[in-house]
Amino acid sequence: MLPLKQSEEALKDKRRLRWACRRGMLELDVLFEPFVDQAYDELSEEQKAVFRRLITCDDPDLFAWFMGHQKCEDKELAEMVQFMLSRVKV
Repeated sequence: MLPLKQSEEALKDKRRLRWACRRGMLELDVLFEPFVDQAYDELSEEQKAVFRRLITCDDPDLFAWFMGHQKCEDKELAEMVQFMLSRVKV
């Protein structure tokens, strides 16, 4: 019974994560939503924590980082941005 409970919690967490990935900019939505669907489950727990931290950043900063207009100064976040760009083709 425990694995089912864990599975239900994982699904709830994924739904909350998908909702948090809905941004105010289409350019970010086309990156975040497919990434969660296609690659999030493959991340290590540490990478998942970095991703969850990334989605708390402001949209203008995210846009600048993903479009290459500005360099993210946080090494972990910058690595996640690059990883996401390599996984999601738009």
